[in-house]
Amino acid sequence: MAMRPQSPESAATSASELQLGASTSAALDLVSAGAGKASPGPASAPVSERPWMSLWRIFTLNRKAMVGMCIVGFFFLVAIFGPFFIHTDPSALSNDVLVPPSPSHWLGTTQTGQDIFSQLVVGTRVSILWGLATGLVVTAISVLVGLCAGYLGGIVDDVLSLLINVFLVLPSFPLAVLLAAYVPFKGPLTVAVVITLTSWAYQARVLRAQTLSLRRRDFVEAARSSGESTWRIIFFEIFPNEIAIVAAGFVGTAIYVILAAAGLEFLGLGDVTVVDWGTMFYWAQNNDALLLGAWWWFAAPGLCIALLGAGLALINFGIDEVANPRLRSEARPSKRLLRQMLTRSVGTGTAPSGASHSLG
Repeated sequence: MAMRPQSPESAATSASELQLGASTSAALDLVSAGAGKASPGPASAPVSERPWMSLWRIFTLNRKAMVGMCIVGFFFLVAIFGPFFIHTDPSALSNDVLVPPSPSHWLGTTQTGQDIFSQLVVGTRVSILWGLATGLVVTAISVLVGLCAGYLGGIVDDVLSLLINVFLVLPSFPLAVLLAAYVPFKGPLTVAVVITLTSWAYQARVLRAQTLSLRRRDFVEAARSSGESTWRIIFFEIFPNEIAIVAAGFVGTAIYVILAAAGLEFLGLGDVTVVDWGTMFYWAQNNDALLLGAWWWFAAPGLCIALLGAGLALINFGIDEVANPRLRSEARPSKRLLRQMLTRSVGTGTAPSGASHSLG
């Protein structure tokens, strides 16, 4: 199919729209038209880098995503570097029994004198790293099953769709409780395996539906006609077009995994000797922390789980808004960026006279 050559003005216009990700099309046309008159030659930055630069700019300008990344980044820093600053054994017993938060014990102590702050910091590493690693494995299985079922079709699609439907109708958390109760070995690895087996089906279903809509597109037919292998078409042609869905699914899966792991350990189905947020709930419930008024015992891990879940949810909302421009509500940063470009264009004498009125 023949392609019409683009003039320098139209090429600069499309590059500016890709770089800004703006929702005000009239202003972008005027700005990019002026830029095309000023510099009809090739752009200084490579065109291949501009989509990623535009994606990063839109993502960082999104307030929800920025707040979510700050929250999750804080917990990552605590998980990686926090235990190096804790010089108290989180399992060590002392005579300070049920001491409320104080300068000597920032988050109080347990019924056996264990310091809750040291338990919280050390347990952050176990909870976050195991939770995100499990979410990554669940996402990988979902991507593999969903893309293969959607692209290959035939008997492969029938078998994989049957498997997906079976796991979809099964209640995932009760099934995870049942499996974890009968596994002889307890620990974070057991909890991760159980959650992985019961949590992959929904995202696989979504990716299968998206792959079915992409398998007959022109770029896939062109790759198939040129002799590309099946796996290369799946992972290098179709998969990049589903990155936003996969990223949103990974964040949502990570939220569920962290909550499910804490729930299973709260029920005593994990290794209660491992210090993490779920086992802190378990010991607080077993030692009647609520009846004794030791609110600091369960409030600290509960607040951490709530904050981490909120941060991941905000990142998920940000990914949705970046992937779907209709959901974007952050119009002010884009307008401010447009005004800066208009100011620069006015300074060089290339901006049209009515460009400022299109910004509103």
